[in-house]
Amino acid sequence: MQTLLNLVASVALLVWGTHIVRTGILRVYGANLRRVLSKSVSTRGSAFVAGLGVTSLVQSSSATALIASSFVSQNLIALAPALAIMLGADVGTSLMAQVFSLDLSWLSPLAIFFGVVFFLSRKNTKAGQMGRVAIGLGLIILALQLIQAATHPIVNATGTKALFGSLSGDPVLDMLIGAVFTVFSWSSLAVVLLSATLASSLVISVPVAMCLVLGANLGSGLIALVGTIGTPGAGRRVAVGNLVFKLAGCVVFSLALPLVLQGIAQLDDDPRRQVLHFHVLFNVGLAAGFLFFTEAIAARIERWIPVAVAPAAQAAEPRHLDAGALETPTLALANAARETLRMGDTIERMLDGLMEVLRTNDGKRVEELIRLDDDVDRLYTAVKLYLTQISREALDEKDGRRWAEIISLTINLEHVGDVIERILSDIKDKKIAHKLSFSEEGMRELQDLHARLVANLRLGLSVFLTGDVKTAQMLLAEKERFRDLERSYAGQHLDRLSGQSVLSIETSSLHLDIISDMRRINSFFCSTAYPILEQAGQLRKSRLRGAAPGAATGAFPSGDAAAGAK
Repeated sequence: MQTLLNLVASVALLVWGTHIVRTGILRVYGANLRRVLSKSVSTRGSAFVAGLGVTSLVQSSSATALIASSFVSQNLIALAPALAIMLGADVGTSLMAQVFSLDLSWLSPLAIFFGVVFFLSRKNTKAGQMGRVAIGLGLIILALQLIQAATHPIVNATGTKALFGSLSGDPVLDMLIGAVFTVFSWSSLAVVLLSATLASSLVISVPVAMCLVLGANLGSGLIALVGTIGTPGAGRRVAVGNLVFKLAGCVVFSLALPLVLQGIAQLDDDPRRQVLHFHVLFNVGLAAGFLFFTEAIAARIERWIPVAVAPAAQAAEPRHLDAGALETPTLALANAARETLRMGDTIERMLDGLMEVLRTNDGKRVEELIRLDDDVDRLYTAVKLYLTQISREALDEKDGRRWAEIISLTINLEHVGDVIERILSDIKDKKIAHKLSFSEEGMRELQDLHARLVANLRLGLSVFLTGDVKTAQMLLAEKERFRDLERSYAGQHLDRLSGQSVLSIETSSLHLDIISDMRRINSFFCSTAYPILEQAGQLRKSRLRGAAPGAATGAFPSGDAAAGAK
């Protein structure tokens, strides 16, 4: 029992090591790797080489599949080059298995030691993340040594030999076991290395190990398919095509297994290397057999899996929150920022509709605009949940500030949507229902404040997007002007009341509420400037105390506090 526990723990360490390497590489070079994949699709050959190179670094064909699928779903690349990328990705994983089969025992302690030193001393830097990668490489090598040590007692233990001996006999069952183990461990590389090690220790026979390798390749295709379930139909096509390649390869190689085994045995008599050579041969065979037919296969898959046209009601669903970018924080933050800008566009549509309703008393238009607040809420929830999936420990100081800026702005925009919804409801109940109108002077005041409000929204989104200090200073200056105008127009309205203006008397409460709410909305827009100016050291302490809580620090602001910012 202790021997089996040691073996299971060693396998778990191997899986964890591959995970650390994958996440570390994606966090440091994820943006560059995605750029390489997106630009290396001019020919099937360049796409194949790009997939091979990227996967050799991240040691995960499933990670490459997620990236390629996201590109296809966003129409950045066609399906045929994406399939070529996946063929290269599979060859890349097989070559990395060959590398780890070498005697690298001397490298493990060095990689772990220096990796820990760099990671702990420079945790939020690229050097620290590369230290994390070094730790992962060291753990992979160490895990392979532990697996070899754990399998020695198994060779002489009757019970455990019988357990592993039950694998032999049925190639289909052995492939199924390999596929299931790969899905549970989420790493085909770990299963291939384990199979090769067990074969070298004579725990299982070489044919059984080869069937497990076939299952590992099939399992990696299933992992990619599972990982792309949430992507649009066009993105899922990549995983389906990759799985078709692997299914066809498993059928052919399982039938030709005796011949393949005989040929590999003549080249190398080491059982471990025979298994690894078989893994390379399988994936190179897939590439040779399918690379020149990716266009035809892509056309067939496109007919199998049509892309559903989203109904109009779903137009406000998130478009930029790519799950494949979550392991690359910089890209994930950029995606979240793009979705936040969509929230801003929806808020601008609500503001324009608000002015239209004030002029026309259109009750149906009010209902349409209120439904837009549901779109804002939907996008806010999606961005918030997306941001919570980004590993906070992987964020450096700059990305940490950006994370806080995005979540702060989304909260503010969600509050603005709620305020506009309440204004629209009041207009419907207090103005449209009673067929009232504002005085000409009052309408001009509201139009002026509305125009400034829309301009400040655009200015605030520009500050959020660029982080420009001068624009942030302009935004704060506009906030002061807006506050002064609100006070001036409130005073002028009271003067009209004293002059017994009938229209002003009938709409007095609504008029004052609207201009007060506009000032509050403007404060939400202008709070975008505070973190930019505070970071640049150009925010006076008096202003910092009057800013919305969290505007300069990145904490979540409260709506009432933000509204009272001076």
